[in-house]
Amino acid sequence: MNRILIIQTAFLGDVILATPVVSELHRLYPEATIDFLVKKGNESLLANHPKIRNVIVFDKSKGKYKSMIRLTRQFRKERYDLVVNLHRFASSGIMTGFSGAKHRIGFDKNPFAWRYTKKYPHQIGNGTHEVERNLSLIQDFGASTIVRPELFPSEEDFNKVAAYQDEKYICIAPASVWFTKALPESKWVELIEKNAQLKIYVLGGPGDSELAHRILEHVPEANAENLCGKLTLLQSAALMKGAERNYVNDSGPLHLASAMNANVTAFFCSTVPEFGFGPLSEDSEIKQVANLPCRPCGLHGHQECPKGHFKCGKEMVV
Repeated sequence: MNRILIIQTAFLGDVILATPVVSELHRLYPEATIDFLVKKGNESLLANHPKIRNVIVFDKSKGKYKSMIRLTRQFRKERYDLVVNLHRFASSGIMTGFSGAKHRIGFDKNPFAWRYTKKYPHQIGNGTHEVERNLSLIQDFGASTIVRPELFPSEEDFNKVAAYQDEKYICIAPASVWFTKALPESKWVELIEKNAQLKIYVLGGPGDSELAHRILEHVPEANAENLCGKLTLLQSAALMKGAERNYVNDSGPLHLASAMNANVTAFFCSTVPEFGFGPLSEDSEIKQVANLPCRPCGLHGHQECPKGHFKCGKEMVV
């Protein structure tokens, strides 16, 4: 193998959990060049990655189908030996199937899997971790079954967060795209009160700042700071690495912690670890409400509790 392309155009966490495929392909084919296709907005995650030659961006805002045609032509010119598609939807399947690569592999759930040279089963809910699922695509090449994700904050990223590290601290990341995947605000307040002896940083994107502000309003005496929108993803990862502990939902920051091998406690409300998205840090803890017959209520969560009570969040012990 001389030229390899990996495709994962889903969400932030999915890209992080795809990095073990990069690690293993680099181990197996150290002289090969590895490119990685992500959707626009996730490219900064892979900055500084020493095992990736090019991070290619799928920008749907410039016309989804025009971008697909342009990228497919680009891939054919590259003459890849291997394209590994970790995404299960049609757009990535089309680009993989018509890439011209000698080996085109991916999951059988993709509607264009018939264009692959080999396809593999994808099962969720049996306890298999997403990293294991991803690595199963390259098992035939001799890949390991489980490898921790990797991200590479730069020296500048670590220097940026050094100013926040002059005392012991924890990080909390209270936001989620889905309401039922996010621990209730009152529980984050309780968690802050329990860690009053430490500095507390609230992490998230610019859109999460209002949530952080509401939480911190309830604990005005806490030594806490709202950093939502003030740090890049890799700067947040660098800060999480040095934390006494990171507290996260079943969401992107959980996987940032795994990639940095940072101490982490993950709260699983409506979803369950058996879906395969649990933490991979050496010092990791999962908290969830046991014996709720309505849980899990879906793979991704909901904008409101289908039962109206949200016990999986409200009864969580932090």
